[in-house]
Amino acid sequence: MRVLLVEDSARLQQTVGTALRRSGYAVDVSGDGEDGLWRAENTDYDVLVLDLMLPKLDGWSVLERLRATGRSTHVLLLTARDTVQDRVHGLRAGADDYLVKPFALEELLARVEALCRRAYGSKQNRLVVADLAIDTAAKKVTRAGQPVKLKPREYQLLEYLARRRGEVVTQTEIEAHLYDADAEPMSNVVESVLSSLRRKLAEANPAPLIHTRRGLGYVLEGEAP
Repeated sequence: MRVLLVEDSARLQQTVGTALRRSGYAVDVSGDGEDGLWRAENTDYDVLVLDLMLPKLDGWSVLERLRATGRSTHVLLLTARDTVQDRVHGLRAGADDYLVKPFALEELLARVEALCRRAYGSKQNRLVVADLAIDTAAKKVTRAGQPVKLKPREYQLLEYLARRRGEVVTQTEIEAHLYDADAEPMSNVVESVLSSLRRKLAEANPAPLIHTRRGLGYVLEGEAP
């Protein structure tokens, strides 16, 4: 999953950005509203974490302009202003959630995770495809009742495909959701991660779950056991 953090505090950029990356998200960071809006309009993010008090363009304006363009990215507002009027203003402007500073990182991560679930039409922490089960909160995977140990990038790819189960997902979409703007993945990196992921899933059950649609992309699907 890919997250954009728009926050002008260098300390919060470091703290929140690190916490999100350690939780498995690809994270882009912006320090002002103009740049943040440009990124949000030109990249398909799963969640936008948006501070309200920003240089160049404040968070209210970023949110309103983003919604005016038709972008439906889920937005978590960050603010030190804790009045009912501010919360109502944010929600009516198109925000999906609201978090008051100072906040606990655990709560921010939980809210981002909840917005990611909402973005893919799910309210559960458990994704199931045939005999594959993914605990998105604990970041654990089992297949046919056996634990499957995955590297972070393998897990991120599997969760993304599972959230879009039955849909053909292009390589471009995979790269956009697994790598942030600073990453420069090699041309064969997706195929390499997929190959390793398929092998590990096959150790528990050889029946294929990830299928290649030649010239189109990849789809995760399987028959229920």
